[in-house]
Amino acid sequence: MSVKKNIATARCNKSRGEGSANGSAKPHKFVRFIELRIPVHACTLRCQYCYITHRSLFDSSVRPFRYSPHYIRRVLSRQRLGGAAIINMCAEGETLLSSEVIELARELLEEGHYVMIVTNATLTNRIEELANFPKEIIDRLFIKFSYHYMQLKERGLLDKFFNNIRMMRDAGASFTLEVTPHDELIPLVEEMNQRAIKELGALPHFTVARDDRYAGRHLPLLTQMNREEYRNFWGRFNSPLFDYKFKIFEQPRSEFCCAGDWSGIVEIATGTWRQCYYNASRPVDIFTDPDSPIPFLAIGHNCMSPHCWNGHTWLGLGSIPGMETPTYAEMRNRVCEDGSEWLNPTFKELFSHRLEEAHIPYSLSRRIATDLKVAPIAIAKRIRRLIFGSR
Repeated sequence: MSVKKNIATARCNKSRGEGSANGSAKPHKFVRFIELRIPVHACTLRCQYCYITHRSLFDSSVRPFRYSPHYIRRVLSRQRLGGAAIINMCAEGETLLSSEVIELARELLEEGHYVMIVTNATLTNRIEELANFPKEIIDRLFIKFSYHYMQLKERGLLDKFFNNIRMMRDAGASFTLEVTPHDELIPLVEEMNQRAIKELGALPHFTVARDDRYAGRHLPLLTQMNREEYRNFWGRFNSPLFDYKFKIFEQPRSEFCCAGDWSGIVEIATGTWRQCYYNASRPVDIFTDPDSPIPFLAIGHNCMSPHCWNGHTWLGLGSIPGMETPTYAEMRNRVCEDGSEWLNPTFKELFSHRLEEAHIPYSLSRRIATDLKVAPIAIAKRIRRLIFGSR
């Protein structure tokens, strides 16, 4: 393929902005990773491979927050979390459809956290609001741009899409470009990759798509190809993201996992803290009393998921201590031929650290105590899953 020479390094059309406003000598570390679920069930696109489409979850609703962005900042204060966190804002739809997301992102950045936002970059007005954040906080903003090439092309949105990415890059934010592989995209891969190189100086990263129609039981690859064919085709583009996700895909985790303690999910719609997507224990209300400690509880050896399908983030950032993974920086960054990069110095350093650096290792007795506390709930959930076939 003609793109092979451009895979590892490609010339950027425009250099990134300057590095961290805090200075490169300051260590950028974090104590927790939090996935912050935004209550949006609508989207500006309709991709046939979308897991929300598979599970019929779109209802065109953008629900108002139950609590103000300022109150949510208090719920997720650095003092309550034990320090700065990486907070990933995402929705079951287009995250930026919620007008409150912009204010919430600013509140969390001003609190001192590192904020990630997942978006398809089709809402220019929202992108402009983010790009106008002060330099001292936009340095700690990372955007994951989902590259839905077929839908963007069909709707005539490719120019808008890349203009909005450049707007954020030039404002000083870090970013990555991610493709969801699907069989229908195969005839367009060459032109899709060339467009990314032309606009952003490098190939996109590639994730691994799961078939969510089997949610709760098994999460196979979303493809008609066999596993080897899938790897051979989508693994050609030097994406550490794809390589690692494919390596751990369909592999249940049996290690002691600290998700629920070092990492977790916050549901804005319900005001609850969950251990992960397949919660092994009961969700906990953390919004009613924002001054009370959060009862962090690790999953331990009680993982409920068929496999860790977003392990590039949860495992890459260190939810399982001692597990060998690529750094999250390796799975998100691209280096261009002129030396500029998609990650600014702040995020390049931050994403090179792991959660275990900020925590005292679990002793054997603490691991046993955690498992004894979580196991009865996890066993009951497994029984319900066997009977009813749900998560």
